Amino acid sequence: MTRLRSLLFVPGDRPERMEKALGLGADALILDLEDSVAPSRKPDARAAVRAFLDARHDGPALFVRVNPLDGDELAADVAALTGAALDGVMLPKAEGNASVERLRALLPGAYRVLPVASETARAVFTLGDYRGDHLAALTWGAEDLPAAIGASTSREEDGGYTDPYKVVRALTLFGAHAAGVPAIETVYPDFRDTDGLAAYAARGRRDGFTGMMAIHPAQIPTINAAFSPSEAELAHARAVVALFAANPGAGALQMDGRMVDAPHLKAAERLLNQ
Repeated sequence: MTRLRSLLFVPGDRPERMEKALGLGADALILDLEDSVAPSRKPDARAAVRAFLDARHDGPALFVRVNPLDGDELAADVAALTGAALDGVMLPKAEGNASVERLRALLPGAYRVLPVASETARAVFTLGDYRGDHLAALTWGAEDLPAAIGASTSREEDGGYTDPYKVVRALTLFGAHAAGVPAIETVYPDFRDTDGLAAYAARGRRDGFTGMMAIHPAQIPTINAAFSPSEAELAHARAVVALFAANPGAGALQMDGRMVDAPHLKAAERLLNQ
């Protein structure tokens, strides 16, 4: 699958936006049948998404966000996807690996699943539960959970997360890496704040996230840049790998006045493999 740096949400009932989104530079499109589509528009959205999938061209990976497992809309979503060419299905309000398996049993194909893994209180206690080759990635959200527990917000006045949601973010990050899949940072709601987005995405990459969801096309270049290694980073990684190759069996070595050891080598190899 394409590297997942930027994943752009596109409302499923806006076919003209789906067509335009193909050329915006996102690594993946998330064709939404859930929150961005009013209940009365969901049949139209399913038809538009299916038509778009049937006419797909080369370009970004394509995911469809279906409605939650326990709602009344999922059966129609699944029926609309039968035989469709897509890369995966995003599952909202996922609650651990059991919910992924429930969805997979319903899906009309061997589609990989991208859970939104933190939208209910119970979900928080299953973030280390995900596993298997059927996962595409793991992501989280900071909007549904406070609503689910009666909190007024997930954010401080400066835009940073309050302590409970810092915990959820961290658990999602570690849960993804424990499952061996990409960890995808949640959205940055203010699409006009380019500087804030750049800082937010940079923190995500620093902490170990490998990509991020976007709510607006204007966010894609900033996200792609944040989750792409710079030439300086690549040069450093190559130098670390070359140093250890020249000194087989060494546990720790000096480079540019600093010690480098096995974790630095592993990080360098990971960066180059990406």
